[in-house]
Amino acid sequence: MGIGRRRWRIAAATVAASVSALLLGALTPAAADVDSSANGRDQVDHAMGSQIRKHEGDHSTSFTKQRALQPQGLNSDGVDAYATVPGIDVSGWQGNVDWAHWWNQGKRFAYVKATEGTSYKNPYFAQQYNGSYNVGMIRGAYHFARPDVSSGAAQANFFVDNGGGWSRDGKTLPGALDMEYNPYGATCYGKSKAQMAAWVKDFHDTYYSRTGRWPVIYTSTSWWNQCVGTAGDFSGTVPLWVARYASSVGELPYNWGYHTIWQYTSSPIDQNSFNGAYDRLQALANG
Repeated sequence: MGIGRRRWRIAAATVAASVSALLLGALTPAAADVDSSANGRDQVDHAMGSQIRKHEGDHSTSFTKQRALQPQGLNSDGVDAYATVPGIDVSGWQGNVDWAHWWNQGKRFAYVKATEGTSYKNPYFAQQYNGSYNVGMIRGAYHFARPDVSSGAAQANFFVDNGGGWSRDGKTLPGALDMEYNPYGATCYGKSKAQMAAWVKDFHDTYYSRTGRWPVIYTSTSWWNQCVGTAGDFSGTVPLWVARYASSVGELPYNWGYHTIWQYTSSPIDQNSFNGAYDRLQALANG
């Protein structure tokens, strides 16, 4: 009987350990979110707006979401707005996306995360980028900037080399540079406004030399005012994609007179409104 009890206790302990391991696994970040890069943090997958939501909050409601699909101010060509086009953006966190579902929800364009820093690549990029195209959407790729790990030129090249290019096929938007709060510490990645403006220009110029298109810049007015401000003026070349989860776009970053895209909520997925009619969205794709 003593041997039997010991065997029972060993078996029970084994089961308990297995359950603990399963619970720990459920709480551990997915592989794509695990830090495994040589320099320490560059392998982590940060979705567009994740740090803006963390620092500024998501105050969107059913009312603000409806409001975001109504024209506001000047459209993407700088004339009076009279229409908008709904879209979404996705990253590795969404996995394989049901594009038919979002098409049926009225979404007509999408941005897909391709890269982050100089080592992370979205493992679901092909399914997301090609799937959105195949269902009929106009789509583009975006890069989550890490100004603390390498130059703007290095990250632009990494982006273009891994899905962030552009082609004049009428269905591909210029690549977007995602500029937002540092996930690891100092809001502005330890850079002065002049240094950050120079980093953005380095990316901006390199992307243009590689693709023949200027990138879209995604940011929030609050972050841009803190980290770039008047040190850099990209309004003459760059379409603005502004993040604000409220009932209006509000104040825009320095010298932009109008926005091209507005990310107006992160619920139940990042949702965006193109500021113009569908033919203007096609014009942005065609260059």
